[in-house]
Amino acid sequence: DIAPEFGALLVFIEHRFYGESKPFGNDSYKSADTLGYLTSTQALADFAVLITSLKQNLSAVDAPVVVFGGSYGGMLASWFRLKYPHVAMGALASSAPILQFDDITPWSSFYDAVSQDFKSESLNCFSVIKAVWDVLDYRGSNDSGLLELSKTFRACKTVRFPSSLSNWLWTAFTYTAMVDYPTPANFMMNLPAYPVKEMCKIIDSFPVGADVVEKAFTAASLYYNYTGDQKCFEMEGGDDPHGLSGWGWQACTEMVMPMTVSNESMFPPSGFSYEEKSEGCFASYEVRPRMNWITTEY
Repeated sequence: DIAPEFGALLVFIEHRFYGESKPFGNDSYKSADTLGYLTSTQALADFAVLITSLKQNLSAVDAPVVVFGGSYGGMLASWFRLKYPHVAMGALASSAPILQFDDITPWSSFYDAVSQDFKSESLNCFSVIKAVWDVLDYRGSNDSGLLELSKTFRACKTVRFPSSLSNWLWTAFTYTAMVDYPTPANFMMNLPAYPVKEMCKIIDSFPVGADVVEKAFTAASLYYNYTGDQKCFEMEGGDDPHGLSGWGWQACTEMVMPMTVSNESMFPPSGFSYEEKSEGCFASYEVRPRMNWITTEY
């Protein structure tokens, strides 16, 4: 919006290992040997080199640069300004969780904030989501229950684990809060403006006494199927359209952000242990996390 006022050039730089920028082609995610090049420090260095050479190529060596980012991109914007103050004169970091490390901020902050998004729209909406997890576990405890739930959730294949259904709902509610924009957007999925409000409207429109699982499923479908073109849903072993497995690697090596779920949240309470995190990462990637690297490096 403001670029024309400043006669500014907008440049979108793609992060290594995401989108088309795969340094080892289809083998980029194959093992720790190739994934080892996926780090925030390397990405920031890419940006510094690219910006510097771009300015030379455009004969605009003296043009000031401001970097912008949101979420992880916002963290990169903050850190870029710290690490390369001679390249960027300023940074605008939106929703950048640069304090979500070590003991800087309460570990329950993230899921408390997500829950508050729903609670502020409708207490009934919040209560329905809070109630659904135990019901799913109970009904999914045997094969006939899983079969029924698979039908309710319009799963493409019969689901093997109740946790797959919980994860599907969890993802929908969490990501919708993360992209709760005031305008229609398709950053993660095609969504309307204020999607949290729309989800809660769906839940609140059900008659009293309607099934809690049906309510939660229908609300979550807004995230996965707002356009209405999905005939069924992949609950287990689906593809990775947003490159989130790359983030899984980053979260397992340097981005160790401790997160817990408090009793006040709409999600099932859970704790965080560095030891468990380490074991989980070793099982996935055969690497151990650098627990305090971010607060050391930045």
